[in-house]
Amino acid sequence: MNERVVAFSTVAKAADAERIARVLVERRLAACINVVPGVVSLYRWKGEVCRDEELLLVVKTRAERLPALREALVALHPYEVPELVALPIESGHPPYLEWLDDSVS
Repeated sequence: MNERVVAFSTVAKAADAERIARVLVERRLAACINVVPGVVSLYRWKGEVCRDEELLLVVKTRAERLPALREALVALHPYEVPELVALPIESGHPPYLEWLDDSVS
């Protein structure tokens, strides 16, 4: 797995987004989390197609922290099955990537 990843999750309420983001950053499981409002999600759940307005959490972290981040996210998240998907960061601005590394322990 790549050293650094960007992970995504969604929540329904701004208060949940901020609470989850703050805890993950405070625990040094993430260097930074962007909370993006105005996301419309269409998905299948329990046999029905659903539509919800959500907030997207864009999480920057290190791959080795992903298991601990997943555990914390699932514990903090109000959804029965929280979204968590991660993609490798192939490249970036070296000073930013160094900051990311220093921010996640």
